[in-house]
Amino acid sequence: MAQKHYSRIYVVLFLLLLSWVAPASAQAEMTLEVTTSGPASDTLELSLQDLDAMDQVSFSTSTIWTDDEVTFSGVPLKTLLTALNTGGTSVEMVALNDYKVTMPLADLEDNAPIIATRMDGETMSVRDKGPYWVVFPYDQDPKYRVETIYTFSIWQLKRLKVVD
Repeated sequence: MAQKHYSRIYVVLFLLLLSWVAPASAQAEMTLEVTTSGPASDTLELSLQDLDAMDQVSFSTSTIWTDDEVTFSGVPLKTLLTALNTGGTSVEMVALNDYKVTMPLADLEDNAPIIATRMDGETMSVRDKGPYWVVFPYDQDPKYRVETIYTFSIWQLKRLKVVD
């Protein structure tokens, strides 16, 4: 009878361990889907490692969604789209909850916005607006603290689609 009791304890401990490991592995597997524009359009799945391999930008800023100043790092959206030779006139950005916003490519700057992959040096879970968050350096210029920019600041980003 005591042996059955220990077996149950081991099963419970195993399930607890699995519940801690599963979210981390699911996080690691989350990709960013990018669909390019034009006659040779293509859809790519980019991993965190793919994004990390591109030129990175880091800045500290406060946001209307965080309590304190945060350091964000990631790849500039313009760098990503240029590297993929996407063409088009705008980019449609879609979140995990299907929130969608379209940003003109003409509004992209060399270092803003970025697709943030890390907040204060740590990857972001879905619970913390991750795994990818489109972020601007809001404190650097008042032009980043307007409603239009806030609507482009999509978190839990899952898909980019370049459109003509």
